[in-house]
Amino acid sequence: MTAAIEVRAVRRTFKAGKRTVVAVDDVSFSVPSGGVLGIVGESGCGKSTLARLILGLLPPDSGEIAVEGQRLADMDRKARARLIQPVFQDPFSSLNPLARIRDIVGMPLVAQGTLARAEVAKTVDEMLARVGLTTEMGRRLPAELSGGQRQRVAIARALVLRPRIVVCDEPTSALDVSVQAQILNLLAELRHDLNLTYLFISHNLAVVEHVASEVAVMYLGRLVEREPTEALFARPEHPYTKALLASVLTPEPGLGVPDVGLGDSLPDPANIPPGCRFHPRCPIAEPRCATTVPPLKPRPGGGVECLLA
Repeated sequence: MTAAIEVRAVRRTFKAGKRTVVAVDDVSFSVPSGGVLGIVGESGCGKSTLARLILGLLPPDSGEIAVEGQRLADMDRKARARLIQPVFQDPFSSLNPLARIRDIVGMPLVAQGTLARAEVAKTVDEMLARVGLTTEMGRRLPAELSGGQRQRVAIARALVLRPRIVVCDEPTSALDVSVQAQILNLLAELRHDLNLTYLFISHNLAVVEHVASEVAVMYLGRLVEREPTEALFARPEHPYTKALLASVLTPEPGLGVPDVGLGDSLPDPANIPPGCRFHPRCPIAEPRCATTVPPLKPRPGGGVECLLA
């Protein structure tokens, strides 16, 4: 069966003055049709850059990305939009503040140019209802809606073309906790009803554990561990994955902020260390970790890049 998303040895760098920032480095993975791959990691690890590469918003320096068996580089923008759509972090900044909601949701249909105006209006009303918004709300401006309602608009706009894949880049982080649950339940319901495939990027491990069927952990542009969700949360193998899980705050009073043993230094994507790129912060690093690049050790449903795993 053709994978919904296939990423093969993709690399992307950026110039920052005289320095070269490595945002994504030799990343490969695939997502099966109907699956949900969660990607987690610290800010700056390359998650959002990877999302933009898969959406075709950025070209890779090297490597290849295929969507539904078609090379992304061979597709025009309209064809790509019919297959894959984004839902971004902040719905207020991703929606035109001067446009009515129904015009925002209908814009992808108008851009495709295949439907008459009456058909566009009907399709927009149907999609608004599907995400829990009324026809009356379609006549409002984004500023007249709550944060959760604006994110429903962003989801409606992403799905109005009936794409096969949705890239969710921190889709709930700007929302209150109670509203987050509503949006996550809506995304799960839509995935089931429309047979969607999700790439779900988040720094919130609890959210990822709730929605993802598989989880990939990213560090300094690399996927250092990938496992089925239940296995990764129950038995993490990479020291960085263990540190991420140990960093989750607990509601128990008196426990304070957890110490995960990573020290105060932060990773620098413009200064990748030799060997294992995590070794300067790794609490169990050995001398060989500073010189030997760890190969991928396959695991059932994934793998881990660590000499000590």
